[in-house]
Amino acid sequence: MAPSVLYHCPCLSTSSVPPPPHLPSSSYSFHPLNTLFFCEECDAVRCNQCVSVEVSSYYCPNCLFEVPSASVRAEKNRCARNCFMCPNCRNTLAAVPADPPESSDGRISGSVNEGPYILYCNHCRWDSVEIGITFEKPTGLAAQLQKFEDSAPDSLEFDRLKEHFDAFLRQSALAASTTAAASAALARDIPGVGKYNPLARSTNNRGYGKDKSVNRDEMTEYRSRSEISQAAGGGELDVELMNGLEEVDEVASLDQRWESSWVSSMQTKDLKPIRIPLHSKRSKRCPACTHILIKPEQKSQSVRYKIKLVASNYLPGIVVVLPHVRQAKEELLKRNLGKSVSAQAEEPSVGMVAGRSYEFQLNLTNPLYDPIEVRLSVQRVHVSTAPAKEGVSPEKAKRPPFAISLPTTKFPISPFAEAWEYEDDEDMFGVEDDELGIGPTSATVKTTKDKDGRARPKTVGVLERKANKTVVGGEIVIGKEAQGSVKFNMLVSYTYRSDDPAPSESGDMDGHNARAPEIKTFSFYTVVDLGPIIPREEVKLDL
Repeated sequence: MAPSVLYHCPCLSTSSVPPPPHLPSSSYSFHPLNTLFFCEECDAVRCNQCVSVEVSSYYCPNCLFEVPSASVRAEKNRCARNCFMCPNCRNTLAAVPADPPESSDGRISGSVNEGPYILYCNHCRWDSVEIGITFEKPTGLAAQLQKFEDSAPDSLEFDRLKEHFDAFLRQSALAASTTAAASAALARDIPGVGKYNPLARSTNNRGYGKDKSVNRDEMTEYRSRSEISQAAGGGELDVELMNGLEEVDEVASLDQRWESSWVSSMQTKDLKPIRIPLHSKRSKRCPACTHILIKPEQKSQSVRYKIKLVASNYLPGIVVVLPHVRQAKEELLKRNLGKSVSAQAEEPSVGMVAGRSYEFQLNLTNPLYDPIEVRLSVQRVHVSTAPAKEGVSPEKAKRPPFAISLPTTKFPISPFAEAWEYEDDEDMFGVEDDELGIGPTSATVKTTKDKDGRARPKTVGVLERKANKTVVGGEIVIGKEAQGSVKFNMLVSYTYRSDDPAPSESGDMDGHNARAPEIKTFSFYTVVDLGPIIPREEVKLDL
């Protein structure tokens, strides 16, 4: 599994601090950056689990016809035009004229463009003649096919059920609302009426002069139009079908049978064409302030948005890279160059061996048009919940499985701009680390010295700056008895100052009355997953 960085949304907890990453329940609190939203009013991150969704419009994905909301329920959320799906391959069906019949003298009678018409699939060559369905004209096919659906026993039985329960529910709701409203009004306006209980009195007097077996609250007995076994089929018929089965393709799959509105046959040859389901465009609102976060244009042909507040336009993008894995893949590509597929070597494992130290890099990208200053801080690494091995002391078992080293000082990231807006190379590559006071004295070679005085490449700190991207290096030291995966929560705090002066309370924009640029600070949590830890015993066995 490749290293990844996920962003935290605090909607599932009352605290802004995320749960420890080693808990299985923490996976529901972290999401990829491209799936998150950002509310400017609340200044908070929102995800798909906490936003409220509203349907803006309905449309057919095939003909792009916009369907009014009032017609969606009547059309059973299907396209009411000439849009159908093939029951075998789910491809779009086309209405074509059927082959005209031949006369006794061998000549074709009638015009080629005259009816009847059939539905034909250009992919699997299926047509509606196989199930005995033809159409008189090539338009209004949905209305013509609706006659077959409405005449089905299951559809007729469902309509009968709706009529039976609709009258009872309407009467019960009307009686309950009238009685409750009248009792509350009398008890409020007339003193002493609250002691009177008309419901109990009517219950006691119901037996005088009336049949006690009759109860207005009881439903009448429902009688079906036909027997259930006859309408639904199955049973012995399905057993006979399976006994005489010659090919597996003769039995319809579960996906094909579930697409139908009612009980369908198990045989593939009895499947009917399906009206294409409607799609919808949805708007999303913030759950706290109800401001719109996503609002697409209503036209079905358009893919644009009127409002689009996604988190990738507000939060810095972070990508994690492991240099040792990248180097191993580059060497593998060189070795496999010119070899056949069978002779190529396998890709190296992404895991890290326990008891060693590794380098990793964080590539941060600034999406704002203003420069930002970023500070990274690692949350305390929690002790792994895996059971301790035999022979390991309890003190060692309580130690954190790994230690993370990241730069603690702030580092700037240049603002976002188009590539042609950078005038020279200096703007493209930014300033050097020695000007910021966070790097070594040498600006050309980023090196440090070890205990022996030898120079070695810099691993922790700002390694590279290019345009609106900054590469930060870190180091991880894994314990000898560590297990599980290398996951840790990282708090990202950034500060930016808008170059545009904010207007004063009177609305003037001149230099005397305008306010100073506002400095804003925002913080969010992320979880960094560097991959699994390989125990040392497994490495020894491989050797």
